[in-house]
Amino acid sequence: MWWVCRILSLAEICLSRCSYYCCWSLGKRHHTMKDVIEDVAAFAAKINKQFGANVLMPATQLPDYGMITSGSLALDVILGGGWKVGQWHEIIGRESHGKTVVALKTIAANQQINPDFRALWVASEDYDEKRAETLGVDNSRVHVLAINDMEQAYTVMINACESGLFDAIVLDSYPALIPRVEEEQSMDEVQVAAGARATSKFFRKVGPAMRRKPEGDDRRPVTGFFINQYRENIGAFSPTGVALTTPGGNAKRYAVCTILEVRRDEFIIESREGGGKEFVGMVIKAKTVKSKTAPPQQVATIHFYFSDAPTRGIKAGEYDFSQECLTYAVWFKIIERRGAYYYYGDSKWQGQENTLNAIRNSPELREELHEKILAAAKKSPDERETLSA
Repeated sequence: MWWVCRILSLAEICLSRCSYYCCWSLGKRHHTMKDVIEDVAAFAAKINKQFGANVLMPATQLPDYGMITSGSLALDVILGGGWKVGQWHEIIGRESHGKTVVALKTIAANQQINPDFRALWVASEDYDEKRAETLGVDNSRVHVLAINDMEQAYTVMINACESGLFDAIVLDSYPALIPRVEEEQSMDEVQVAAGARATSKFFRKVGPAMRRKPEGDDRRPVTGFFINQYRENIGAFSPTGVALTTPGGNAKRYAVCTILEVRRDEFIIESREGGGKEFVGMVIKAKTVKSKTAPPQQVATIHFYFSDAPTRGIKAGEYDFSQECLTYAVWFKIIERRGAYYYYGDSKWQGQENTLNAIRNSPELREELHEKILAAAKKSPDERETLSA
């Protein structure tokens, strides 16, 4: 067995020499954890001196900008609490399905929370200030850039991100932008993928401007929204119907934090005195096709009213917040349902309509349910039991 011992001895010598030379290549041999920490700190100082302050730092020191609300409780739940600040989010869907509504309601909700919240609206399509006002937007805190040149629009958006003067930037919408090379051509000339290449370049160049700022930097972190529209994917096959795609290439799909698909599910109809019915709103189904902040492929049901609904006590431009509260309070077992009765603490209601009316008539109850629902959405099923009243 002497040869076995000899082989083990040689292996130990080789390993010790490899370890020695690896440590030697780093400048010295590491004997303690303190030596390693000091070497990493020296390495970080060297990198930050060469490439800029706070380029390299521990993950625990990265600033957390948090999230901003979407204005819809259901949408906040599937987003993991709201839109991630410092990231880009793409809103996609067919025409007249609520894409612009989602963006405008986001701005309106955050303007109510923060009196200094400002937005840049890049309007490659017309910006309707009256409609925005109906949705609750303060137009004095929205700056509109009316432009169709793609390269110019992207340049302004990059400069806006670098300036730190805006809290949100909305592009409405990508398909209406014209690449410069296409603008210079005649109608009978064809340019393939010019917009996709420009969009890919935009997301690469805007990255440093969106990067999290070090402590002491008073520039505002910006949240970006990229409104896009579906197009039929000619020649492609879909087992569920017509194959759809979104223009702009694949690069944006990797760059954005969230891809939210917006679809109109049905219209909301209300009866009027004297006979007749009127379309007063629509039910929007929003699905997270991609999400880096919450599990993807979740669906939120949003009741949006574009006209007054007197029987429901809802005005034009509002979400049915009370309906969302009831839906998710029952889902997370904050409100307990037993047959036709609903229980919350010492309160008891018979039927869904009576429960819904109770929530609508009590702002304190709505706010209490709102807080508990958002807290429950971030917890595991076992932890949610402690949130029940």
